[in-house]
Amino acid sequence: MTVRVLVVDDSVVVRRLVTHALAADPGIDVVGTAANGRLALAKIEQLAPDLVTMDIEMPELDGIAAVRALRAAGHRMPVVMFSTLTERGAAATLEALSAGATDYVAKPTGAGSVHEALGRVAAELVPKIHALVPTRLGAVRGRPAAAAGDTTRPSTRGPVRLRPASLRATPVRLLVLGASTGGPAALAEVVGALSSPPAVPVAVVQHMPAVFTRQLADRLDRLGPATVVEATDGLALRAGHAYVAPGGRHLTVVADRTGLRARLTDTPPVNYSRPAVDVLFRSAVAALGGAVGAVVLTGMGSDGAAGSGAVADAGGHVVVQDEQSSVVWGMPGATATAGHAHAVLPLHEIAAAMERMMSEGLR
Repeated sequence: MTVRVLVVDDSVVVRRLVTHALAADPGIDVVGTAANGRLALAKIEQLAPDLVTMDIEMPELDGIAAVRALRAAGHRMPVVMFSTLTERGAAATLEALSAGATDYVAKPTGAGSVHEALGRVAAELVPKIHALVPTRLGAVRGRPAAAAGDTTRPSTRGPVRLRPASLRATPVRLLVLGASTGGPAALAEVVGALSSPPAVPVAVVQHMPAVFTRQLADRLDRLGPATVVEATDGLALRAGHAYVAPGGRHLTVVADRTGLRARLTDTPPVNYSRPAVDVLFRSAVAALGGAVGAVVLTGMGSDGAAGSGAVADAGGHVVVQDEQSSVVWGMPGATATAGHAHAVLPLHEIAAAMERMMSEGLR
């Protein structure tokens, strides 16, 4: 079965570019295009696509308003926004994600040729389409979408092997979180659900470009009791605060005589990512041993699985988001099926689990 895609952009050049890039994949069928959000809403009713790519700035009805209208009408298909790598583009993209968009890709600005632009679009967009659609086809084809806690949807990975809970001899001194596709919305829910400022520092890796992560931190800072900032090199990590890894740099944690500090590095990408979840998690174990609580949220790939194994082996505690509430169960699924997770929980229970991890070691 091919994935049916609707391409929405006010630029005829971009519509053709995306259409040609996707047409090269035999598993994808571009069933239509639209020049603005209003036309897109009509085409969606007519064509019932499995996924929509959506520009942000368009006449008549922009991409953010179109996403809101889609979600208000009950449409659950993934929507991937086309974003520019600018401060304004980052802000608009995060607004679209909070409105219900699923993910985003960067427009191929600065490409030296049409061939290069086609290659960029295909490399970034095609894997996301194939990752996003399989878990959503039931909703798109008219069957109800799986709700959080619904266990009727078959797993896309192998069986989960939970680690038995163990009593820690040392208190939790740090929480580390990792996320990718669907992560901004998941992080927003988790941060907003905290009942009080975290009792220990929280370090976060979200796969995002540099221009996005500062604005993500600013948005999260406004949502809950934690003070959220983008991490800087040498910054002291304090309780009550969460630190978001800057795009393009690995975030690591080191311990010295004054406490915990952030260290940023430009070492090669890990799991095709910089920042990488595995790098953060492993550094936490190197600094603190088993005094670490780890959370793996929705995301493509397997980043975080090896690092979670290091946390669990050291005596720390690992929680992952469940498949039903994940946009993509790649990262949490890889961790769970590898046997590194102590608990697999729906998104709405993650904040409480984090608070339990902190309180159990601090009583």
